[in-house]
Order: sequence, then structure tokens, then C-alpha cells
Amino acid sequence: MRNRNAILDAALDRFLIDGYVATTIAAVANTAGVSVETIYKSFGSKAGLVTAIWQRGLTGHGPVPAPVRSDRMQQREANPRAIIANWAKLTTEVMPLVASILLLIRSAATLDPEMATLLADSDRQRLQRMRHNAKSLAEHLRPGITQTAAAEVLWLYSAPDLYDLLVLRRGWPMRRYRRFLADAMTAALLPPQAPTGGG
Repeated sequence: MRNRNAILDAALDRFLIDGYVATTIAAVANTAGVSVETIYKSFGSKAGLVTAIWQRGLTGHGPVPAPVRSDRMQQREANPRAIIANWAKLTTEVMPLVASILLLIRSAATLDPEMATLLADSDRQRLQRMRHNAKSLAEHLRPGITQTAAAEVLWLYSAPDLYDLLVLRRGWPMRRYRRFLADAMTAALLPPQAPTGGG
């Protein structure tokens, strides 16, 4: 596992510095301190390296993958606002790990058919995941918002584009980004809370 992670770290560095097209398996091998044969045996190709980097990022930090933690949270949590707040938390955990590689995939997709396929797969997988998540809010959605629409809203706010614009380009701290996601998804999907307290 350590050797695999070292290869993926080296590949990510090379991809981000040199770009997908210019990066060679030999350059990755040299950076990682392994043989070219080792990389081909483990990942098959440059596209295989990119796929592995992306899939590793989706798991987040720690021994339990982020999607598993999300599912467990949804099973035990009844408050829809707390569910959305937890999604925002997981998004801020995962996005720094996947945004750069997803943006690289998007850029490379215009020139490389394998990257175009991977881009389509990543978009489809994320939408499928958001459809799964939207079911947790089915009984709480504000009038006029269907589960399909809710999934698309979640798909939008889990996109790497927002992270790129707000965190990487505008320099938002992660706490602000997380709060923005939670507030925006809550406002888009749930009815307003009734005011509390007396007058």
C-alpha cells in the first residue's frame, strides 16, 4: 500500500506540473523511484494512474471510506439540516483530494478519448451518488423540489468547479467553503425554518 501511494503521489505531482499529455510513465517511475514495469503492472496506463488517483481521493481520510461514513450517518440521523451539514463536512474533506485531478481529467478529455470516458464516468458516478443521497431528504424537501431535482442540486454543489473558484482562486478558507455548501444546499432543498422564540 505504501508503494502504491508513493506511485500515485508521484503521478499526481507530475500530472499537475507537466500536464496529462506531457507526463510519461517513465517520468512517474523516476519520481516514485520504481520501475516502469511496476507501474504498468499495477495500473496499466496513464489513464489507469489517473483513475486510481481519483478513486483514492473519493475515500477521504481515515480507514473508513467517506461514502461509507456518509451512509452510516444518513441511517442514524433524522434531522435533514444535520444530514446536509455532514455532507458539507465530507465534501470539504474529499474535495482537496479530488478537485485537482478532476479538473485535469476535464482538461485532458478534449484530447484523449480515455480521459473523455473517465470524465463521463466520474460525472455519472457522482450523479448516481447524489441520487442515493437525495433519498434521505425525500420526506423533507421543500414544495416543488423532486428527488431528481434534489440530486441535481447536490451534484452541483459537490462539483470541483466550486472548490476551484472559491477556494483555489478566491482563497476562501475551508471553514467558509463548508458553511457556504451547507447553507446553499439547505436553502435550495429544504423549507425555511419557522422562527423560534417569542416577541
